[in-house]
Amino acid sequence: MDVRMEESWKAALGEEFDKPYFRSLVGRLHQEKREGQTIYPPGGLIFRAFELTPLDEVRVVILGQDPYHGPGQAMGLSFSVPDGVAPPPSLKNIFREIESDLGIRMSGRTNLEPWARQGVLLLNAVLTVRASQAASHSSFGWTEFTDTVIRCINEHCTGVVFLLWGNFARSKRPLIDTSKHYVLEAAHPSPLARGAFFGCRHFSQTNSILASQGRKPIDWQL
Repeated sequence: MDVRMEESWKAALGEEFDKPYFRSLVGRLHQEKREGQTIYPPGGLIFRAFELTPLDEVRVVILGQDPYHGPGQAMGLSFSVPDGVAPPPSLKNIFREIESDLGIRMSGRTNLEPWARQGVLLLNAVLTVRASQAASHSSFGWTEFTDTVIRCINEHCTGVVFLLWGNFARSKRPLIDTSKHYVLEAAHPSPLARGAFFGCRHFSQTNSILASQGRKPIDWQL
């Protein structure tokens, strides 16, 4: 597997790659490829979040469940799709909430890399998916890996704002020491939540928390 990560992540997570669960995970991915399955995102982008946001620069974590499973969508960053790709419904609703919360207009860009470069770790709990089959790799062992990622952030960082949207993301709260970090919870931005995400104001709240620590706010505008 092509593990492209910034050096601070390699140092923190290096032991994981030799553990039996991770070897099994890699084996299952190779088996699917041998069977002719299409896997998203492309191999070089599986760990993209860890390339763009070094461990020691994490200020915010937005936790997704698994990658988009349509062609050309998944790019290794939770909720993000490449510019020029139609925004999926959850991303549309995220942008709608940002516009309402911050009183700004989004440009129509859908690539969230500018957030990642400011210290927003766009982390999916499961890092791969079979084409057209949501959650198809949820049993592969990825959650053991990404739970370790959350524990690393919890241990090595301070004052991180975790945005947990929906019941799956909320289930990760026990991994976070709320005496060191901040947790904001809301409904999932999916239309299936019937608009319950709207009004959470997580983007302004995140910036207020960062400002209270003397840290630079996130520029959410794309």
